[in-house]
Amino acid sequence: MDKFKIIFFLTSLFQLMNCQKMEKEPMAPTYNVQISHTDNKHLITPVEDSLITLEKISAQLPYGSSSGNWGSSGKGFTEQSGTPIGADIKYYAESESAFYHLKANFPIDKVKEFVQRAYAVDESESSKESMKEFINVRDEPDYRKKYNAFAKSYYEMSDLIFGFAPNGMVVVWLGFGPTQIELGQYQAEKITNESEIKRLKEKYQKTYRVDATLFEQLAKEYYLPNESPEKWLKYRTRYNWSPKISSENKNFKLFSINTEYYNGERDILLRPFVENPTVKEKAIPREMNFFWETGKNEAFEGRVFFNWEKANEAFKNVGNFKLNIKIDPDNNSFQVYLNNQPFQADSIRIYKSERRFKESFK
Repeated sequence: MDKFKIIFFLTSLFQLMNCQKMEKEPMAPTYNVQISHTDNKHLITPVEDSLITLEKISAQLPYGSSSGNWGSSGKGFTEQSGTPIGADIKYYAESESAFYHLKANFPIDKVKEFVQRAYAVDESESSKESMKEFINVRDEPDYRKKYNAFAKSYYEMSDLIFGFAPNGMVVVWLGFGPTQIELGQYQAEKITNESEIKRLKEKYQKTYRVDATLFEQLAKEYYLPNESPEKWLKYRTRYNWSPKISSENKNFKLFSINTEYYNGERDILLRPFVENPTVKEKAIPREMNFFWETGKNEAFEGRVFFNWEKANEAFKNVGNFKLNIKIDPDNNSFQVYLNNQPFQADSIRIYKSERRFKESFK
């Protein structure tokens, strides 16, 4: 065998081994990184940051300050790669005129499990199989072709979201398209070393082109005394419950429930599991949005909004419960119950819907 054949043979063998290795070891996840805050009064700005990844791939936060609202910055960024297992961030909290250091270690096994999941967000147009809350992409490596051929019905991890609250409170979520799950809460330490404060202040001013005089002026202007993260800590309170939507209309079909929670989480329930969701430990809902039909040209969208204080007072006295929404047979209104006890929602609305589903009335 001449040397060219040997080289070709070895190259082919290496490529085959590499392909087999890639099949066994999935590629590192890629995702958008967001830095959110509670509101615009509590803006924070990273000065030094790095995301720690399992694969030792360099990753970082986007350039600039926090934005949006709790759990959503409303901004995109160059995608980062690598399974995120921690963060090392030094940032400036404008409303406190203080620098903080977050050194967080994420639960590795939990993260590794989540990056193997793809959550259902819509019915599949390319598969007749029943939808599941999520699938394991390692068990179904062809899921994109199978379920997402025409549109995305299952979403892998798409976002890593940081939420910054006063006094160093930080919450981290994982996003799967519109679905969002809290990974954990972490505590940043206030930096008190004068030389370190001086160094970070100078770096902040250089990085963001803010002169020293303006920096001190803004520090006084935006300072808010007696800041507390209590409100957002309370939002993380969880109860064991599940939604249950029903109607005495004999043709009633429920298709989807989309819920946004006060703690920054979001989830989507689809048929068939939307019909009888399991009781889970969940935060108080901010808004629930649901779709149903009772016949041809009888498609509706309902929305119910919750006041956190009222809901918390009611939820904590019930134990495990069903949040029952009972739609009138004529589809003109609905009532909300905790188990069988009436509950006063903050607001309820019903609209005619143009949305169609696989099992819609023809």
